Amino acid sequence: MILAPKTMLTPQSVRIKTDMRDTYMITQCLSYGGYHAVYIPTGERKGERMEGSHELVLPNEDLPFRMFLFEGKDGNYVRKKHWHRSIEMFVVLEGKLDFYINEEDIHLDEKSFVIVNSNELHSISAPFPNKTIVLQMPLQTFERYYTDEQFICFTHSERVQDEQLVELVEKMYVTYQKKKTGYELKVQSYFYMLVYLMVTKYRKVDVSAEIVRDHKNRNRLSTITNYIKDNYQKDLSLEGLAQVFGYSPTYLSRMFRKYAEINYKEYIQGIRLEYAYRELISSDTMVEEIAEHSGFADGRAFAKAFRKKYGVRPSDFRKMRKQESEDEKL
Repeated sequence: MILAPKTMLTPQSVRIKTDMRDTYMITQCLSYGGYHAVYIPTGERKGERMEGSHELVLPNEDLPFRMFLFEGKDGNYVRKKHWHRSIEMFVVLEGKLDFYINEEDIHLDEKSFVIVNSNELHSISAPFPNKTIVLQMPLQTFERYYTDEQFICFTHSERVQDEQLVELVEKMYVTYQKKKTGYELKVQSYFYMLVYLMVTKYRKVDVSAEIVRDHKNRNRLSTITNYIKDNYQKDLSLEGLAQVFGYSPTYLSRMFRKYAEINYKEYIQGIRLEYAYRELISSDTMVEEIAEHSGFADGRAFAKAFRKKYGVRPSDFRKMRKQESEDEKL
């Protein structure tokens, strides 16, 4: 997929070109995460389909959780549907965000937030610049308050404590940024007050059997997707993978469609493209060899998949990258 440069937010004085170099730079953004996709205002967002993926979340080195400014802060940003075991919180300090969580549209204005539960399939749209703090908390943080199947669920509805929660998160972030002596202790004191509010004011005690079942099945799917990421170079047919995990091919196919909202073939091709792209930009390995290393049937299959996603053939992309490198030396 290639972005249309004229849809990108730029100052009025900036001239926008549409040439091969733009194509190369945009392709880089798509792969590095600078732009996962582009938001083009159409007035109609419902029904938008995005690929589902399982995301691994690691905490900050100096904290028992992860905290950062949202990567879509500059706007023109869409994060594809994905899920993770951690509990995630988005706190909007400035601007607006739109979420799609389990078929529910949630709009966030300034000084509002949303809690994304473990294994909830969600996507994010940030059409305009914003300042949003993101917290990603390991599920184990809440293990003493699990309801069932190592499960805890928080509401998306408003509470009277909303203002207090937003204030806590803002204090956490400011303290962490300043990094004065003992900042870790102060940040964690705010954090555990936040956890207290979450389990006493936002935790759902009565959770439907369907929600628990979906959580359990997406956990199973995460185990499968982790296996795929470790073995993407091999011949991973649906039938073979189903046998590894003791499922029927039909059941496994349904798992991907229902819980990741993507078919198995598209998912595994996306994983292979990701690893192939990394090798393409970091080595001089021939395209045909990269295809083989990444699990593609041959160079032609790799080139077709690469062009479909990035709008350019792997060989042409490499040439553009080399030209860009030479231009930077001038």
